[in-house]
Amino acid sequence: MSRAKKTPTKVIEGYLPRHTRRYQQIRLEVAAEAARIIATEGQHNYHAAKRKAADRVGTSERLALPSNAEIEDALRCYQGLYGGAAHIENLERLRGVAIEAMYFLEKFNPRLVGSVLDGTANEHSRVTLHVFSDSTESLILQFLESGTPFRQEQRQIRWYNSAHRTVPMIVFDQRDVAIELMIFEEVLLRQSPPSPINGKPQRRANLADVECLLTETVGTVHCGVGPL
Repeated sequence: MSRAKKTPTKVIEGYLPRHTRRYQQIRLEVAAEAARIIATEGQHNYHAAKRKAADRVGTSERLALPSNAEIEDALRCYQGLYGGAAHIENLERLRGVAIEAMYFLEKFNPRLVGSVLDGTANEHSRVTLHVFSDSTESLILQFLESGTPFRQEQRQIRWYNSAHRTVPMIVFDQRDVAIELMIFEEVLLRQSPPSPINGKPQRRANLADVECLLTETVGTVHCGVGPL
C-alpha cells in the first residue's frame, strides 16, 4: 500500500503564533501604562514603573514585560497625544533652569542628560547634569561660598563591563526645580556612561547645545546634539 503524501506546511508571511501575539499585546499594554505612570505620577524609575504597570494590567510573565526603550517610545507617544502646549512650556522652563545652573557650574564642564535633554520630561522631573571634577570637595566649596543650600546623595549605575559604579551626587533647588549633579572624574568627560534606556553611550549636551535646544523648542532652528 502506498503511503499518503505529506502536504508541506506553508509558512504564512507575517503570521505569528497565538502566544507570541498575546505577549506582544501585553507588552504594548504594559508599556502604555508605564508611560502614563511616568508622565502623571512622578515616577522616574523605568523598572519601578514597569512593575507597577504589569501589576495593574494583571501580568507577571517576564516575557510580556517591555524594554526600557519600548517604554520610552510609549512615553513619547503619550506626551504627543496628551502633553500639548503644557508639555512644551514645562520643557522650556526646565531647559531654562538647566542653562542657569550650567552657567553657575561652568568651570566643571556641565553636560545636560536625561529627560530634560531628550524631551520626555514632565512636571515632576529633575534636571540632571553630569559635572566633572577629581574632587567632590571643590564642588561643595562652590556651593558653600555662594551660600546655595544643597544635599548630598549617591546613585549606582551599571558600567559597560556590567559592573556597578557608585556616583556621588549633589542636589539643589532652583526656581522650584530639583537639580541633580552626578559627579564624574575629569577623564570621563569624553566617555559617556551607558544609558539606562538602551545601554548605548548616554547622550549629553553642553551649554551651547542646550541654549540651541531651548530656541529649537519654540520652532526656530534645528540643533544637532551628539552623544557627548
